[in-house]
Amino acid sequence: MTAPLTLFLPCAAGVEDFLADEVHGLTGLAGHDLLSQRGGVRVRGGWAEVMRLNLWSRLAQRVLIELAHAPCPDEQALYALAFAVPWEQWFTPRHTFRVDITAQGSPLRSLNFAALRVKDAVADRFRQRAGGVRPSVDTACPQVRVHAHLTAQHATLYIDTSGEPLFKRGWRQDKGDAPLKETLAAAMLAACGWWLPAERRTRALPLYDPCCGSGTIVIEAAQLACGLPPGGQRRFAFEHLAPFDPAAWNALKKEANSLTTTSPNTEKSHEPLAPPVRVFGSDVAHRMVDFAQRNAERAGVAHALQLRGGDALQRQPPTATPGIILMNPPYGERIAVAGTAAARGKGPGGGRERFHASATLHAPAHARAPGADCMHGDAQGDDFFRQLSQHWKSHYAGWQAWLLTPDRALPGRLRLKESRRVPLWNGPIECRLLRFDLRTDSSSAA
Repeated sequence: MTAPLTLFLPCAAGVEDFLADEVHGLTGLAGHDLLSQRGGVRVRGGWAEVMRLNLWSRLAQRVLIELAHAPCPDEQALYALAFAVPWEQWFTPRHTFRVDITAQGSPLRSLNFAALRVKDAVADRFRQRAGGVRPSVDTACPQVRVHAHLTAQHATLYIDTSGEPLFKRGWRQDKGDAPLKETLAAAMLAACGWWLPAERRTRALPLYDPCCGSGTIVIEAAQLACGLPPGGQRRFAFEHLAPFDPAAWNALKKEANSLTTTSPNTEKSHEPLAPPVRVFGSDVAHRMVDFAQRNAERAGVAHALQLRGGDALQRQPPTATPGIILMNPPYGERIAVAGTAAARGKGPGGGRERFHASATLHAPAHARAPGADCMHGDAQGDDFFRQLSQHWKSHYAGWQAWLLTPDRALPGRLRLKESRRVPLWNGPIECRLLRFDLRTDSSSAA
């Protein structure tokens, strides 16, 4: 495959410009070869870019190769478009495949029927070109994924080179009830300015998550500090496709290993070296700290971060040098495990008898919208955020605090004035990443 490929890298809303910066930093592409658009980034590149972006991108959800694009007024036009694609140049009848379809304003009545027509076209094309043999459909673990996207007037067909979504890095086996996706954690690191994706480096500032849970944010940060590729521990769908070059792939992985902050020792293992920055995390739930520690070990960064148990309302700064606090603050049922002082409704030193007292806070997550308790002004949540901001004013002067929240009233609940807000989406939930410049004087109050 020597002709340029048109790639589309979907991402969460609000992340497009950060993803374009990341792609530029990884590939050097710019101008017409790298275009941001709603929901992702369009790239003109080759097979080398396909492999590099899968291995290194922290912000893309997938790396798709566009194979066809045309007007699509009905299902028959969609079938004809899919039948015209030379699928036999990409995989064989021995492979399994599935079809996924998305739509925005499409006139087609049934997406399920549209997906069926694409599947039929792929199968019929193979029957015609491969002596009556066709690949089998596997909706659970396919080797090849075909994506179709429908708009009001057009259809676009892609072949997926990633397989499992790219947020599945391969290291997170221990997790809490509502873990943050790794791609969103990386977007937060870019949005707060700690990670500079266009320059492929991090800032020399301490980073601290006082409600780290199973460690998603701090592990992403530590991997960045160590120069580890996010896809270094997983497999990709492009390894099943016909253009795949194993030698080139092995060379790319060898190059990635040479960029990490490790060095070989005499026992043929790798002795960790200290990264150029330090990353810190803590959580009031020691069980979650254990989860984060095990995840960090699997991610190869246990040496590059420090994890501790402790109440967010009591922990002192992890370093004497001010840095960045980056957190997905607790809301809803997570308020009750955010800090023992918040759950008690009083400052440090009281008893723990009210730690699990609120039935509302511990109702099943599916019973209400995420963030609903915060947005409705729950008194226990108000008390937690008030105490948190007072703790920061007393002990974290000079730090920047960045909080991801769907609660537009959060600055008032913290009694702080945000200096910046960055729109980001947590799945279907519209959020803001808010920046607060922490000071000890009264001017920090809203």
